[in-house]
Amino acid sequence: MDFTISRRALLQGSGAAAAGLIVGFNLGGPAAAGDGRLNTWVVVAPDGTVRILIGYSEMGQGIVTSLPQVIADEMEADFDRVEVLFAPAGVEFANPVFNMQGTGGSTTTRGSFEQMRKAGAMARDLLEQAAAARWFRPPALVRAKNGRLHDQVTGATLDFGEVALAASRFTPRPDYPLKTPSEWRYIGRAMDRLDIPAKVSGKAVFGIDVKVPNMLVATLAHCPSFGGTLKSVDPAPAMAVRGVRHVVPLDDAVVVVADGYWPAKKGLEALSPEWDLGAFADGSSAAVLAEFREALDEDGATASAEGDVEGALGAAAKTVEAIYEAPYLAHATMEPMNATAWVTEDRATVWTPTQGQGPLTMFGAQALGLDPSRITVHTTFLGGGFGRRFELDFSLKAMLTSRAVGAPVKLIWSREEDMRRDYYRPGAVARMTMGLDGDGMPTGFSAKLVCSSIMSRVFPQMVRDGIDNSSVEGISELPYALPARRIDYVMRNTDIPVGFWRSVGNSQNGWFAEAFIDEAATAAGKDAYAFRMALLQNAPRHARVLKTAAEAAGWGKADDGRHQGIALVESFGSIVAEVVELSVTDDKEIVLHKITVAADSGQVVDPRNFEAQLQSAIVYGLTAAFYGEIRVENGGVVEGNFDSYRMMKLEQMPAIVTRLIPDGTSAMGGAGEIATPPITPVLTNALFAATGERIRDLPLIRHGYDLGRARA
Repeated sequence: MDFTISRRALLQGSGAAAAGLIVGFNLGGPAAAGDGRLNTWVVVAPDGTVRILIGYSEMGQGIVTSLPQVIADEMEADFDRVEVLFAPAGVEFANPVFNMQGTGGSTTTRGSFEQMRKAGAMARDLLEQAAAARWFRPPALVRAKNGRLHDQVTGATLDFGEVALAASRFTPRPDYPLKTPSEWRYIGRAMDRLDIPAKVSGKAVFGIDVKVPNMLVATLAHCPSFGGTLKSVDPAPAMAVRGVRHVVPLDDAVVVVADGYWPAKKGLEALSPEWDLGAFADGSSAAVLAEFREALDEDGATASAEGDVEGALGAAAKTVEAIYEAPYLAHATMEPMNATAWVTEDRATVWTPTQGQGPLTMFGAQALGLDPSRITVHTTFLGGGFGRRFELDFSLKAMLTSRAVGAPVKLIWSREEDMRRDYYRPGAVARMTMGLDGDGMPTGFSAKLVCSSIMSRVFPQMVRDGIDNSSVEGISELPYALPARRIDYVMRNTDIPVGFWRSVGNSQNGWFAEAFIDEAATAAGKDAYAFRMALLQNAPRHARVLKTAAEAAGWGKADDGRHQGIALVESFGSIVAEVVELSVTDDKEIVLHKITVAADSGQVVDPRNFEAQLQSAIVYGLTAAFYGEIRVENGGVVEGNFDSYRMMKLEQMPAIVTRLIPDGTSAMGGAGEIATPPITPVLTNALFAATGERIRDLPLIRHGYDLGRARA
């Protein structure tokens, strides 16, 4: 599997992608190929191999299989002859949802599905036209099938590769058809992933694997407090270490460049930088969260409102109120941040495991004073992303270091730097209130959220009237029939950097809402599942998903000593319900016995990969619920490695029962993040059922609970 290809090589037909069919798109729609433009998706080589360029990042979510699966289906390619190339950075590879090249928000497949279908159908049309010309037939009498073209009159066949070059000279017909779902051969089927052979054999190139000629290796140390800067550093102690070549000061960090990582690390340890710790030198996460709790009494901006909430709460027979608190969380990708850069006077090339090729091109050009056309970004495999690698810091620092030393440099962050210089899932607090009538049904619901705004830093234009939608998603539009509701938001931006974390605001708000719904059900004296179903009278899709999960889990039928929790969260266009079954030992060890997840995401391209994403998201959420907490003291992060920021172990993970609910009438939803939000509430809800203890702040180890070995 080849992973990068230059634009020049692609157009000149050199290397693996020799002269063949090139199909492209402009942002405005399909365009004829073969005219020198660099908006390429599909290449058919003379031997019939179909090479598909993917402009997204592969971080385990299977995108290098699912998108080629869509193209190959519409194209009628033989999937066994499909290869994948990571595309260069370019506006033609922009994510249709973001309008820039980047991977995140569970948007890749759902955002590109129709675009990829058209790419495949256009390629099929050009091939059929070329074969028709070869046979002197009307194109209507030629059909593509499984990598070959068939003459409907004589039965003659041609391989795709035999007419690829000729096909590239044709113009797509304006009415080339897309298949109907009944004609799909690959879409909706479980396919063998195209990246697995390379990963098993060790040929897959992750960022940390990159090697270029004359490359040096670097590592760095940041200012120990957020917002601080480097005042000065004496390079002599590091330069005395054998193999160290350079010491590079940056605004907020010092970089040591050497012949390898070990001498760079030893050189860094020898330094004694002088830092300006800045205004946050005495800051702490405890103080920030205390400020957030105080802000619950302030007026906030209203994110959504319906009905007379004050009147509904005032008329209630019973009122339930609770305050929840979520900690800051690191991304903790298994591959620490890294990038390799080679910057010359008039050009920059970077090899990087990035989720943000488009922003990196733009901001890299600004940082280096170059035109964006002089920036080349090669995307490698990502050893985990979860939103962290949408940030640009690790790539930009590699580029600045390379420019400073005049050589290609691979910059590798230590695990400690990775953990202590993250853009964290925001710490957040919420106060929720629900009124219940005499029958135990809701009269009104209000919630006030306080946290920092991610969008204020990343996309400030998306913050309107004091509302960052990513801060209120997961609670601002609940599917339940609540006669009156209001969601308010108080923005509190601090020196602790925050960023996109798997499922973003849904991760904490899904817990806030679904744990509190359980509290209301308990106060009403009702079963948690029945209470929710009664509130889903106007949401049949949500009700179907919840019912599917409950029935698959055997809701209410757990063995003695076992307890269940249930939750329902819609995020990224998908609806997910989960049920966990657990028991608790006398020494507060939680044993997970079974997790059930039901999901409705509209059309699913590959059900097996979809299930894998649900499972992965659950593992990620469980790890955070039990162990995840970033503590800030004296302006910097306490946790530095996996001894203090623990990961869930394989033996602790129970079986997951999965139920996919295909819905061909609804828009396609996301996959990679959607199962994270419900897992924390199902866990804490089941824990309440087992112990009577209501957990309103995390992680669970803070309350003396640990995770034991899973048992069926």
